[in-house]
Amino acid sequence: MPEPTKKEETEAPAPTPPPTEPDKEKQVESAPDKEPNTEKDSGSAPAKDEEDVSPPSALPPGLGSRALERKDSEWSLGEAPGGGTGGEEQNKQNDSSQQSLLFVEKPQSGTVKVGENITFMAKVKAEDLLRKPTVKWFKGKWMDLASKAGKHLQLKETFERQTRMYTFEMQIIKAKENYAGNYRCEVTYKDKFDSCSFDLEVHESTGTTPNIDIRSAFKRSGEGQEDAGELDFSGLLKRREVKQQEEEPEVDVWELLKNANPSEYEKIAFQYGITDLRGMLKRLKRMRRVEKKSAAFAKILDPAYQVDKGGRVRFVVELADPKLEVKWFKNGQEIRPSTKYIFEHKGCERIMFINNCSLTDDSEYYVTAGDEKCSTELFVREPPIMVTKQLEDTNAYCGERVELECEVSEDDANVKWFKNGEEIIPGPKSRYKIKVEGKKHILVIEGATKADSAEYSVMTTGGQSTAKLSVDLKPLKIMTPLTDQTVKLGKEICLKCEISENVPGKWTKNGLPVQETDRLKVVHKGRIHKLVIANALPEDEGDYVFTPDAYNIPMPAKVRVIDPPKIILDGLDADNTVTVVAGNKLRLEIPISGEPPPKALWSRADKAIMEGSGRIRSENYPDSSTLVIDVAERDDSGVYHINLKNEAGEAHASIKIKVVDIPDPPVAPNVTEVGDDWCVMTWEPPVYDGGSPILGYFIERKKKQSSRWMRLNFELCKETTFEPKKMIEGVAYEVRIFAVNAVGISKPSMPSKPFVPLAVTSPPTLLAVDSVTDTTVTMKWRPPDQIGAAGLDGYVLEYCFEGSDNWITANTDLIDKTKFTITGLPTDAKIFVRVKAVNAAGASEPKYYSQPILVKEIIEPPKIRIPRHLKQTYIRRVGEAVNLVIPFQGKPRPELTWKKDGQEIDKNQINIRNSETDTIIFIRKAERSHSGKYDLQVKVEKYVETATIDIRIVDRPGPPQMVKIEDVWGENVALTWTPPKDDGNTAITGYTIQKADRKSMEWFTVIEHYHRTNATITELVIGNEYYFRVFSENMCGLSEDATMTKESAVIAKDGKIYKNPVYEDFDFTEAPMFTQPLVNTYAVAGYNATLNCSVRGNPKPKITWMKNKVAIVDDPRYRMFSNQGVCTLEIRKPSPYDGGTYCCKAVNELGTVEIECKLEVKVIYQGVNTPGQPVLLEGQPQL
Repeated sequence: MPEPTKKEETEAPAPTPPPTEPDKEKQVESAPDKEPNTEKDSGSAPAKDEEDVSPPSALPPGLGSRALERKDSEWSLGEAPGGGTGGEEQNKQNDSSQQSLLFVEKPQSGTVKVGENITFMAKVKAEDLLRKPTVKWFKGKWMDLASKAGKHLQLKETFERQTRMYTFEMQIIKAKENYAGNYRCEVTYKDKFDSCSFDLEVHESTGTTPNIDIRSAFKRSGEGQEDAGELDFSGLLKRREVKQQEEEPEVDVWELLKNANPSEYEKIAFQYGITDLRGMLKRLKRMRRVEKKSAAFAKILDPAYQVDKGGRVRFVVELADPKLEVKWFKNGQEIRPSTKYIFEHKGCERIMFINNCSLTDDSEYYVTAGDEKCSTELFVREPPIMVTKQLEDTNAYCGERVELECEVSEDDANVKWFKNGEEIIPGPKSRYKIKVEGKKHILVIEGATKADSAEYSVMTTGGQSTAKLSVDLKPLKIMTPLTDQTVKLGKEICLKCEISENVPGKWTKNGLPVQETDRLKVVHKGRIHKLVIANALPEDEGDYVFTPDAYNIPMPAKVRVIDPPKIILDGLDADNTVTVVAGNKLRLEIPISGEPPPKALWSRADKAIMEGSGRIRSENYPDSSTLVIDVAERDDSGVYHINLKNEAGEAHASIKIKVVDIPDPPVAPNVTEVGDDWCVMTWEPPVYDGGSPILGYFIERKKKQSSRWMRLNFELCKETTFEPKKMIEGVAYEVRIFAVNAVGISKPSMPSKPFVPLAVTSPPTLLAVDSVTDTTVTMKWRPPDQIGAAGLDGYVLEYCFEGSDNWITANTDLIDKTKFTITGLPTDAKIFVRVKAVNAAGASEPKYYSQPILVKEIIEPPKIRIPRHLKQTYIRRVGEAVNLVIPFQGKPRPELTWKKDGQEIDKNQINIRNSETDTIIFIRKAERSHSGKYDLQVKVEKYVETATIDIRIVDRPGPPQMVKIEDVWGENVALTWTPPKDDGNTAITGYTIQKADRKSMEWFTVIEHYHRTNATITELVIGNEYYFRVFSENMCGLSEDATMTKESAVIAKDGKIYKNPVYEDFDFTEAPMFTQPLVNTYAVAGYNATLNCSVRGNPKPKITWMKNKVAIVDDPRYRMFSNQGVCTLEIRKPSPYDGGTYCCKAVNELGTVEIECKLEVKVIYQGVNTPGQPVLLEGQPQL
C-alpha cells in the first residue's frame, strides 16, 4: 500500500474551534467547508501497524465526493493554490446579492433528531413584484432539491393576499443522519437576486445508539467482517467497491493537483469526487512548507490520513520523553476515551484508534505533549458512483417527448449529462429537464427537434454511459390549403389552413416575415394555422404565404382590399375654417383615402382650381390633396370645395378660408386732464380690425423736443383710456397709440397735441398763532412740503368770524413771507384762519388753524424747558467750552435772573445772553472754580418759574499720597498706597503701577486700571533691585505725576521662608443706597414714559415702586425692570390721571432707602397742553 503523503508546515497554530458536523448525505452534495484559520504542525510519518488499522493512503483513486468536505468553504473553479480568481468571483456574487435583498425572512439553521421532521421557511414581500419570484433550494453547491421531492422532502409555497407575502417552505420528513450539511435558498426576480445559507444538524435519537463491542472496534475494517463499523448496506457496498478497486492502479490526487494546470482543477475534482477543492488547494499550499524540528516528539503525525467510510484508522506519535502527558484534540475539542476513540501506550508511542469512521470524523486532529503539538488531517472517503444500467440508443420524431434513462449504484447520486461532449446545464429556460427517482436518472427533452439529434452521455464518479438520439420529421400532408380573399376596408381578414402534423410555421407577406401586432394575430391550434387581421386596411393587400417549419411546402394566398373615397377633416375646426395671415403662403393639405386612390378636384364659386403654377393651385397625391395660395390676400377669403371620386364612390367637403391682417392705426388720442406728473388720455378704436378682434393697445410717449418714443405699458391695455404717470413737470409731452390683434401690432396713430404737466403746491404747513393783541392777530406758517415745477408765487391769508362762512382775504397782494398780521379786528371777537399757497397752476388746498382765535392779549405763565441732558449733573473738563441753551416760555417777554450758589454771576467770567425764547450761559474756557449750582428764575408779572443746573468742571487727579513696600518674598513684592488728596473733582476710577530696575531706571507698566489700593507684583527677576511708582486715574485720565516708593525692593537670590499674610474676610454687605436718583419728568399723553434710577446694596435689595405712597402691584399699565442695579418703571400710554409723585423703595437686611420724583402728563390737542393752564407750542398766543 502506498505511504500517506506528508504535509510540511512551518508555523504552530492555536487550537481552532470545532466545525459544524459535516454533511453525511449521499444523495445531495453539501456546500464546501470553511478553511480553518490556523495552520497545523507536522513531522515525519509514523510507523504503521498493518494488523490493527487499514493503511491510510494519500487520497487514493475514487476519493469520495465528501472525503475532504468542509461545510462552509467555497468551491472555486480553476483556483490556483493559495487563492485565485474563483474566490474573487464568488465574493463579487456575494456582494451583488447583498445589494438587492428580496428576503423578508430568511431560513435559519436548525437541529433535528434522526426520524423526526423539520421545516425551513423563507418569506418574500410582493409589494414591488409584478409576478411570483423564482425560488430554488440547494444542498451544497450544485444539487437542486426540486428534483428530490418525495416522501422525505416536500417543497411548498403559499401567498397571503392581505399582507402580499410569499411563503416558501422546505420540509424534511423522517430525517436521516446523512441529511446533515449546508443548504442554500436562492430567490430571483428579473435582475434581482438574493441568497441565504443555513445548516442542518442531525443527531442520533436517544436509545437508538447500537451496542458496539469494544473488541470489535479494534478489528481492521475492510476484512469482510459484517460487524466492522456500522452494519449498514452502504458500509458493505463501500467495502465491496474498495475491494474491486484494489485491482486498479492507485492514483495520487495530491500529485495530480501539484502537476496540473489550474484550469483542469475542476475536471480532476469531479473525476475523483473532490468537493472541497478550495480547501484542498490551500492544504496543498501548506504541504510545501519546510518541516519544523520538534523537541517533544521523536516522530510526529503524518500530514494527512485517509480511510473508507465505516473503516478504522490509527494515529500514532512517538515521544522524546515518555513521561510527557499527551492529549488528543479534534477541531480544538479534547477527545475522551470511548467505544469510538481507543487510546494505547507502547513505550514512547502514543496511539489513538477511531472506529466506525463516518463523514463527521472528516476533520483536523492534533496531539499535544507539554507545550508542543503536531496536527494532521483525516479524510473519510465515500465509494465512487457506478452506472448499473446503461443508456440505450433512441429514435424519435420531431415534437415528441424523449426520455433517456440510466441507473446508478446509489440513490440521488451526483450525475452529469453531456451532449456531444458538452455538459448539459438544466435551468428555467432550458429545454432539458433532469429527473431523479432514487437510483434512476432521466434526461427529458420536451418537443424534440432535429437539433436534438446527437450523442448523449452520462458520467458519474465511477463510470459513464453513452447513447445516440436520432430525431426525424414526420411526412406532412395539406388537409386544407389557403384561399384568395377580397374584403372591404374595415372588415376582418382570416387566412386559414390545416396540415397533418402539429408543427409551427412562418407567415410571409410579399416575401417579408409577418410581425404580430394588436391588429394582426397569428393563431396556431394543433394542426390548424390562422392569420387574422382585424379592420382591414389598404396596406394589408398583398401575397401571403404560410410555410411549415422544417418542411419546404409553401401555401400561398392573395388578399385584395377595396375602399370608397373619404375626406379626412379631423385637423380643422368644428366649422372647417382655416385662418391665414395676409402676405403668408397657405398650403392646406387634406388627407384622403380610398382604394384605388381617388381623383381630387378643388373649386371656388363654381370656378375650378386647376393644377399648375398659378398663385392659387391644387396638388394631388395618392393619400392627400393640397390647396396652395401664394402670398395670401384679403380677397382670397371665402368657401373652397373639394370633390373626390373613384370607382367605389364619391366624397364632397367645403372649407372656409379666412385671411386676417394687422388692424389699421387708431386716430390720434386726446389728453383730457393733466396733473403734476400724470395725465388722462382717451381714443377711439381703429376703423378696420384686420379681420381679428382687437386684443388691446400699446401706449407710447415722448418729450416734444425728442425723437425717442418710450412704451408705457407692457401688458395690453383693454380699455380706450389710459393714465400715463411719472412725467416731469413743466416739460411738454406727446402720446400715441398702437392697436393689437391676434395677427400683430398696427402702425402707430398720429401723436396727440403737446401738453405740459403742472400741479399746484401742497398746503402750507405748521400754521400757528405768533401773537395776539386787542385788535390784531399775527399768524406764521411754514412753506409747503411739495412745491413742484411751477414754483411758488406767494400766499393768500383768509379769515372768517365764528358763526359765519364768509372768508375774508387779509392781504390784497400775494405774501412772499411766511408771517402776516391781520389788523382791524374787533376786541373779544373769535376768528378762524386759513392760508393757501399760489403758483401758476392755481391755489393749493388751504391749511386751517384748528380752533377759533380770541382777539385779546393773554398773559402766558413762564415755563422753563430744561433739556434732558441738563437734568443731571453737567460735566466738562478743564479748558473746554461750556455753551448751554435753556428754552423757556412766557408772555409778555419774561425777566430772567441767573445766580451761582446763591450769588450773583460774575459776568466777566461767565457770559449770559437772553432772547425771547431761550437763555444761553457761555464759558469760553472752563475752570474748576466754575463748578457749582446755577439757578435760573423766569418771571412774567406775578408768575415765577425757577430751575437749577448742576455744572461740574473736572480735571486729572493728583498722584497717590504715599506708596509703600509692605513685603518682599521670592519673586513677589506687596505694595500699598493711599488715595490722592485731589481727585480732580470726580471719582477715582483706578491706578496704574509701574516698575523700574535700579540699574537702568526704565519704567515699565505692570498693572493698569487697578481699583484697589494694594497690589502684589509677581514674576520679578531674582537678583535685581526694583523701584515702584503709582499713577492715579479718573475719567480725565492719569495723574500728571506719580508717587514712587522711597525704598527699593531687592529680589534676593537665596530663598527664604514665606509667611502667608493673614487676611481678614472683607465684609461686602452694604445697606441699600441710590447711586443715581429719580428726576422730575414730563410725559406726553399716549406715549410710553419711563422712570429710571440705580441702586446698590448687598444682599441684593428688594425694589418696590409706589405712586402717591400706594404700592404698584399687578397693574397692567406698569412694567418694572431691574438689571445690574438699574431700576426702571415703564408707564404704558399715560393719561393725565397717571401724573403724581412716584417713589422707588429699596429694602435689604441692613436698611431701607427711598427716593421720589414728580411726573407731569401733558395732553397735546391742536397745539395746546394740559393739565394746568393751557400752554401752547412755541409762538402760539394765549386764548
